Amino acid sequence: MKKNMGIADRTIRVIVAALIGVLYVTNLLSGTWAIVLLVLAGVFVLTSLLAFCPLYALFGISTCPMKKA
Repeated sequence: MKKNMGIADRTIRVIVAALIGVLYVTNLLSGTWAIVLLVLAGVFVLTSLLAFCPLYALFGISTCPMKKA
């Protein structure tokens, strides 16, 4: 897997995942939406740690800065 996520993209995903977690812990999210958003938050954290997003690869998108040769 080639990295296709830049630092800003990864940081935003972690912040959004943390926000979803806080909303769940404070009981502002509940029911089916809470479960769906928690799964999404988990995917955000996983893709941030791997610096790879399968959807970006599918559409040919990369927010990772180009390495100079």
